[in-house]
Amino acid sequence: MAAPSPGPREVLACSPEAGRRAAASRSGRHSLLWRLRDKQCRLGLFEIGPGHELHGLTCMMQAGLWAATQATIDHPPTGPSSQEDFSEVLTQVHEGFELGTLAGPAFARLRRSLGLAEEDYQAALGPGGPYLQFLGTSKSSASFFLSHDQRFFLKTQLRREMRALLAHLPRYVQHLQRYPHSLLARLLGMHSLRVAQGRKKYFIIMQSVFYPTGRIAERYDIKGCEVNRWVEPAPKGSSLVLVLKDLNFEGRTINLGPQRSWLLRQMELDTTFLRELNMLDYSLLLAFQGLHQDENGPGSSLIFCVTRSVQGTYSPEEPEAQNRRLLPDVPNALHVLDGPEQRYFLGFVDLATAYGLRKRLEHLWKTLRYPGRTFSTVSPAHYARRLCQWVEAHTE
Repeated sequence: MAAPSPGPREVLACSPEAGRRAAASRSGRHSLLWRLRDKQCRLGLFEIGPGHELHGLTCMMQAGLWAATQATIDHPPTGPSSQEDFSEVLTQVHEGFELGTLAGPAFARLRRSLGLAEEDYQAALGPGGPYLQFLGTSKSSASFFLSHDQRFFLKTQLRREMRALLAHLPRYVQHLQRYPHSLLARLLGMHSLRVAQGRKKYFIIMQSVFYPTGRIAERYDIKGCEVNRWVEPAPKGSSLVLVLKDLNFEGRTINLGPQRSWLLRQMELDTTFLRELNMLDYSLLLAFQGLHQDENGPGSSLIFCVTRSVQGTYSPEEPEAQNRRLLPDVPNALHVLDGPEQRYFLGFVDLATAYGLRKRLEHLWKTLRYPGRTFSTVSPAHYARRLCQWVEAHTE
């Protein structure tokens, strides 16, 4: 499926200087205790400050995103959603670079549906504080960043990946509308960045699955296979934040109690959707966080209350009913599940790899290279089924 034909607009960007002043003013109002707690939560992450090789790039991203969000604040999309929402390209010209915003109205509507205020989004991604970097365990050449408050995740993408995401964006939005508690990561923006006359770089913004970060003890990237799925753990006492993989998870169990049947049903819904889009190589992110005593047990306000969805029942008259849940009043509740003793963060990421000729050839090569072993490059149907089986085998 080809990406929709973009409708380009080019404007001069407003200066983010006002944003810097506003951010500085907000920072000045933070207490010393808040700043110390924020610093503690950043252990294992690295500020991209002056002297960092990516500092120039991230400064341009921050200035560009501040101006792009300001354009939405000044001119929010109105009226019913349309095909043009998914095809618009807004290019803002800055000093030394230009930033493109792809499908801006569609993403503005999506952010609004998530209850995310544009001003908060702008403050987190703008020049109010440096982006953060962690030592990724991915073998791709992509760069990964977190906003300074760790709410939003930014990742560079290849052009073909961006085209795939744009092509499927209307169906992605439709899926989230039908299943508002889907495990799919929430894409919040897609952008291009061109420095001087150089080639365009592309990047996406999404809600971080691992948020809020306090007390998260372990993080995993699960694909349901074994080849290249081991990460050497950080030394004991190290503050490095590593995302481990399938083989590191051996011997572990996700204890969900009554939430298990809901999760298995939602896994089936989401992987079926990705299979229909001919997608593979996506990951299930998983993190553990121990519950405090006041978060555990009957009557706790943070334990999920499940209405009609816990058994995965299906109503033909109301197809979204099987995953309608009463969510706790905590940040990022869409990706949080409470078990009897642990809180789990769960979400699908890397939703842009299609099973085309390149991947079919890679599948043939890996079949010869790794006989009798499981690897990531398999057909979308096989990939979806295997990942669901992994979750079923590792939950109780």
